[in-house]
Amino acid sequence: MKRSLRKIAQQTLNICAKPDAELSILIVDNAGIQQINRDFLQRDRPTNVISFAMQEGLGAGVQPQLLGDVVISAERAAGDAAAAGIPFEHELWFLLVHGILHLLGYDHERGSVQQAQEMEQREREIFAQLIEQFPLTGDR
Repeated sequence: MKRSLRKIAQQTLNICAKPDAELSILIVDNAGIQQINRDFLQRDRPTNVISFAMQEGLGAGVQPQLLGDVVISAERAAGDAAAAGIPFEHELWFLLVHGILHLLGYDHERGSVQQAQEMEQREREIFAQLIEQFPLTGDR
């Protein structure tokens, strides 16, 4: 699983023309992401993914290749995947793409409706490429 997420992150960065960018990926459970959500975003509830961009705010530009952190709740991803009838790994990949796009400046929450649509379209494009390049097989 770890190697798979690294591949997905690197290919996402390649597709976004940021092949040398760096980020960290943290996989937690619902309690873990709820604590992070509460402590850093003042939202006391679990969520599926949180991104912390290093290229925003005071430290922006200090290390241009360092994009930030993506935190994913595997527990929430598993539940969402089961509810949607899709593979767990695909849900993780989608959440990782979503988080990386936030690190790259896409914003569906604070931006306009058009910006949200652009982010959603970019997610779909990238995810389709990932599914094509990395089909789920027994040998990952």
